[in-house]
Amino acid sequence: MFKYTHNNNELTLKNLGEKVALKGWVNKKRNLGGLIFIDLRDKFGITQLLVKPESSFYQIASEIKSEYVIEVEGVVIERESKNKNILTGEIEVEVSNLVIINTANPTPITISDDQNNISEEVRLKYRYLDLRRPASQKYLLERSKITQAIRSALLDLGFPELETPYMVKSTPEGAKEFLVPSRLYHGEVYALAQSPQQFKQLYMIAGFEKYFQVARCFRDEDLRADRQLEFTQIDIEASFVEQEDILNVGEKVLSNIFKAMGKELVLPLQRMPYAEAFDKYGSDKPDLRYELFIENFNELFVGHDVPVFKGKEVIRGFKVSNNAIFTRKYFDRATEIVKQNHGDALAYLKKENGVVSGSIAKFVEGIELQDGFTYFFVTGTYEDATNACGALRKELAKDLNMIDPNKEALLWVVDFPLLEYRKEEDRFYARHHPFTAPQSVEELRNNPATCLAKAYDAVWNGYEIGGGSIRIHNQQVQQLMFDKLGFTEEKLTGKFGFFLEALSYGTPPHGGIAFGLDRITMLATKTDNIKDVVAFPKTQSARDLMTQAPSPADEKQFIELGIKVR
Repeated sequence: MFKYTHNNNELTLKNLGEKVALKGWVNKKRNLGGLIFIDLRDKFGITQLLVKPESSFYQIASEIKSEYVIEVEGVVIERESKNKNILTGEIEVEVSNLVIINTANPTPITISDDQNNISEEVRLKYRYLDLRRPASQKYLLERSKITQAIRSALLDLGFPELETPYMVKSTPEGAKEFLVPSRLYHGEVYALAQSPQQFKQLYMIAGFEKYFQVARCFRDEDLRADRQLEFTQIDIEASFVEQEDILNVGEKVLSNIFKAMGKELVLPLQRMPYAEAFDKYGSDKPDLRYELFIENFNELFVGHDVPVFKGKEVIRGFKVSNNAIFTRKYFDRATEIVKQNHGDALAYLKKENGVVSGSIAKFVEGIELQDGFTYFFVTGTYEDATNACGALRKELAKDLNMIDPNKEALLWVVDFPLLEYRKEEDRFYARHHPFTAPQSVEELRNNPATCLAKAYDAVWNGYEIGGGSIRIHNQQVQQLMFDKLGFTEEKLTGKFGFFLEALSYGTPPHGGIAFGLDRITMLATKTDNIKDVVAFPKTQSARDLMTQAPSPADEKQFIELGIKVR
């Protein structure tokens, strides 16, 4: 093999006359009147090669096909027909030596950035070929850059990088776990860690005071455009801290990410209470790139007998400028969105040139509406109607082109409820996890439904990119929390016994945060599909099309694990 002198994005007119050695894949080959032109590609770019008919390597060059792996030696010359679209577009290399390192079968997908006619299923089945495309590689190279920026920020702040186990004890609450049957202990299982939560707290109990980890996590949940079964978190934990200390660390991390992207993040980020976020935006992860606020309309209908509003707790919604897209078909689709998100009903009114029309116009004669506007009204309980408005808000913003794609809106959402009550089970659940500290122990003891948490989420353009809390470090408060969650002594001992014992040996106050690396990279690279930033992702139906996982296990394996398949 030759000693390579340059990558395929480096040669310019400054290199004229130089003898060079290059390697890579054949991106394209053209035979024009006896002259053979080869576009040689590596991860850096493309260099055009020229093989003349009198060359002793002309026959070898004639046999070359796309995606062959080759190496060449030659001299840099000026191109007659220049290509301003690539860095090397003013030169080419006249080949004096050529070696085919490896041949290639015709590929099932074209190695180019134009993949509009190729289904995602085919791209995922041949992901190793899809990743040859510069666009696909760019996502993962940006991911690497972001990861290093995060590491750099935390190392500069004195955080050591430590590890925690993947195979852990199964615990209640939270998302469904992947279980790993034990070969040595039939009928017993490990769980793949949903997060390093207990172990990073144990590091604090052990006296490390600071810690971070680039952690793989696993949750057996339905997939979405921004979620995978296995994902990567940046977990951070520190002792002797308060909430603002963790937010400051988080901001330094995010600022370093923006620097890696060539941007500046203005600090400090806005702090918005959960109650305000939910009331104004219908979401605990509000998108602040556009101003479309949820309004209350109960008073507007005082004195008007509107059947669809009878017996409803609230009437909430939006007022937006009239638009041609607001057809009957559009309102039907908006109604579906409202109902899918627990709203009871959607009504609408439009005022144009003094004339009021809409689904409830005949019930509201004389109503005061602003001319030139369409009103959307959602009914239900406060919680359900607001949640439905939040979903409708996103749809309206997208359809009305209200979102500036170049704007970045980041904030902290704080003051979350500590617990949520589920009526069907007549019990409380932890809003975050059962180790989250209450803002008031007395409130937790006497009125858990209104108790707020020392918890916080980082939000970027309407996506949650990180979340954390100050932890409970006192065993009596932790026991009170478990009591409010309805955990029996037997359940506590079986699931959290080791952790409760650890808390009893002198635990410092501590807290932390976990950032989602996949989601951050998705937002930083301006894609709306998280599979783009994961090297070998699963499909929405949780399958790996490339390796065909999951797949049936051998009967012998089941026997060794003590498992009988029905």
